[in-house]
Amino acid sequence: MAHIEPFRALRYDPTRVLIPQVVTQPYDKITPEMQDRYYAASPYNLVRVILGKQHASDHPGDSTYTRAAQFFEDWRRQGIFLQDAQPAFYLYVQRFTVPGGTAELERRGIIALGRIEDYEAGIVFRHEQTLAKPKADRLDLLRATRAHFGQLFMLYSDPAREIESLLEPGGDPDLETQDEYGVSHRLWKITDPGLINLVRGKMQDKKLLIADGHHRYETALTYRNQQRAAAFKGPSGAIPRERSHDNQGRAVEQSAAPYDLVMMTVVNMDSPGLVILPTHRVVHGLRSFSSGEFREKACVYFSVEEVDASVDAARATVILREAGRLGTALLAVAADRVFLLDRPKPACSNLFAGLSLRQQALDVVQLHKCLVEDALGISEEAIREQKNIRYIRDIGEAMKQVRDGAANVAFLINPVRMAQVRDIAFAGEVLPQKSTDFYPKLLSGLTIYALD
Repeated sequence: MAHIEPFRALRYDPTRVLIPQVVTQPYDKITPEMQDRYYAASPYNLVRVILGKQHASDHPGDSTYTRAAQFFEDWRRQGIFLQDAQPAFYLYVQRFTVPGGTAELERRGIIALGRIEDYEAGIVFRHEQTLAKPKADRLDLLRATRAHFGQLFMLYSDPAREIESLLEPGGDPDLETQDEYGVSHRLWKITDPGLINLVRGKMQDKKLLIADGHHRYETALTYRNQQRAAAFKGPSGAIPRERSHDNQGRAVEQSAAPYDLVMMTVVNMDSPGLVILPTHRVVHGLRSFSSGEFREKACVYFSVEEVDASVDAARATVILREAGRLGTALLAVAADRVFLLDRPKPACSNLFAGLSLRQQALDVVQLHKCLVEDALGISEEAIREQKNIRYIRDIGEAMKQVRDGAANVAFLINPVRMAQVRDIAFAGEVLPQKSTDFYPKLLSGLTIYALD
């Protein structure tokens, strides 16, 4: 069962700082330009903790991690962060317009602490693989600061939206800000024990799917295991089980240690405010690329139709959406030609060894296996290390890079559907990296969970 509980969050004191100047996008979305902007915005901007600048003179005793810990300690001591008096859930409401759209949408979530579970328990599910380097980085930061500064983005299924209906915003928010993308972020504290217990009860039969934060979740899992080993390892070398049993042999839940929990925002995957954007692929650095040769190779795997080479981003989006109603649809944009690829041919399935039918149905899997890997000869390792491929959200920017000569070809795709993500994740499978772009992101620094 999904175990969530309220907590006494550390939060920026709005009488000491301006909230828009100190909160940030998630660490892995912060570009060097954004990092500079955050540094300039305020001496208390959270970027100094979650993604501090490296110095040429860095060494183990003076590094981004030790400086992060010092900033965090100093700001707590100075009262920049204040701890809420009562344990609470935090209703997190985001209002936004999808890039390129006009309609305003709303997404609601609950910021809480969630129990860290092994994947094998069948409670928390991932939908993508992780890499060792980012996990090592986040683990060093967690060890240094003993705190979580951004929430994991977790999804649960509630088609009737019962949990959301319990949490109607009332009165002025406890926190309100707008980010650099024009997204409104508002928080309300929920401290009523009856309401908290009602929500916790309704969450007990839910599975949790990681939308964003795979590396941080697995970092928290590693840290939990290390802390358990250090704290509870007995003379025999065995680590006690998390649950004990009463004298009738029934499992008894034991109270969680601080490191057994991680800060998360849980969001209903069945909400109309849940948006997944596509992430387009831009291939660059190929020694030789010919649009004609590519077309010949692509014809082995797809029906290929030539599109007006001057097509713009808006028209490309419409073409993709309409063609995608019938199944797989991709647009390949070269400097001199544009191709619509749809209706996959049987030859494509020969490249799907080890993949389930659920995975094979994904446009992004067919793109990677048939076109990027086979037609263009880019290896899985090169894709994983992003040696010849860039991932770009903005369709216009992807097309511009090709037309400006900065790339060989751009592959434009439709977004993966939430039902596809759900079914693949709950089956214990994964999607290719950068398959999902949940929009908008959760801001870091709205609430902080300190382990001590």
